[in-house]
Amino acid sequence: MSLPESPITQFYNCLVLKDHKLVSDYLYVQNGKIIDPANMFWEEKRIPDVRIDCKGGIVSPGYIDVQINGAFGYDFSNDTDIIEEAVDNISKGLLLQGCTAYCPTTVSSRPEVYHKVISHLGPRQGSVENGASVLGAHIEGPFISPQKKGAHELATLRTAKHGLADFEECYGMDNLRKYAAYVTMAPEVEGVTAAIPDLIKETGVAISSGHSNATTAKAQEAFKQGANMITHLFNAMHPFHQRDPGIIGLLGDNGPRPFYGIICDGIHVHPNSVMIAYYAHPTGACLVTDAMSAQSLPEGYYKLGEMDVDVHGGHVYIKGTNTIAGSIATLAECVRNFIDFTGASKVEALENATLHPAQMLGISDTKGTLAHGADADILILDNDLYVQRVFIAGVEATNDNVKFNKKL
Repeated sequence: MSLPESPITQFYNCLVLKDHKLVSDYLYVQNGKIIDPANMFWEEKRIPDVRIDCKGGIVSPGYIDVQINGAFGYDFSNDTDIIEEAVDNISKGLLLQGCTAYCPTTVSSRPEVYHKVISHLGPRQGSVENGASVLGAHIEGPFISPQKKGAHELATLRTAKHGLADFEECYGMDNLRKYAAYVTMAPEVEGVTAAIPDLIKETGVAISSGHSNATTAKAQEAFKQGANMITHLFNAMHPFHQRDPGIIGLLGDNGPRPFYGIICDGIHVHPNSVMIAYYAHPTGACLVTDAMSAQSLPEGYYKLGEMDVDVHGGHVYIKGTNTIAGSIATLAECVRNFIDFTGASKVEALENATLHPAQMLGISDTKGTLAHGADADILILDNDLYVQRVFIAGVEATNDNVKFNKKL
């Protein structure tokens, strides 16, 4: 007796994001992957088993957020005793928002926190049971500048004057190898730039420059050593100056340039600054939320790592200060804001939340794309880019089959 053939799903009546264009086409999915229909038609002589009417909407890869500190009341750095619960609930909640993959982000912490938490933030396949795919941790700090610490706790910051030994003591090199996607560091902190090549070679992590007072020359040196990303451009870094634009100046190089995260919540970065960055380096933009535990919750007081934060009027500040401490935006909101801020096309905005972050992490063969063989993480959007339907590994995620809790 032959085994039943795996069902094939066809998405039709849609504009599909492919090859940097929105084209009127069909999309076919089988076994959680996007497939080339030629074999189905000509070799197997099959027709689709399931047809999904997209009602004239846009079909996009699922969104990817490479910087998110928490949501729904959970914080990756603070909820160390319930970290699995935090990952489970955040992953499911994000999935229903249209974010199908993400990097859980930790703020600067003490070594014992990293050794307890990082192993729970490693890669995990997305599904309606698991929620959004976890791509590995983004470890933000503690090798950052005290002058540009932002909402990071000063007492946790450190240097790398002993090279790889300091990273081993702080994170555990095996933790980086197995569970981390990338690490944010300040190039000017003692020992950091010199250690970048060996750190990449030993662990495979990507390196991002951020929370930094680096000059442009120092930032260029770090980029040449392998730091291929900038963490939340404009925020917590040397301000732009005509004679030394700092890390921001990397966008003006006439050769290869790094990717850069940018928070389009309308609070972290002025819309004109977003436009300047984007027109300087459009193919490097990665929209990020930098969201914290209060995302999708009422106003009030919350935790970001060990810091108390005040959430009111859409703003997040360290309690009692005017220091911004993350956002409460969703990535879907950031995509729409990006168009409002820059006048960019829908294709450009969508690729900033799909293709570019996948390219930064070196996973664009399976994520951030609708190419044949890619994971079938798919959004159906209306013409204004509001999420209508979400699919992960080819299965639709709904409020009925994805249940999660908020920690109030």
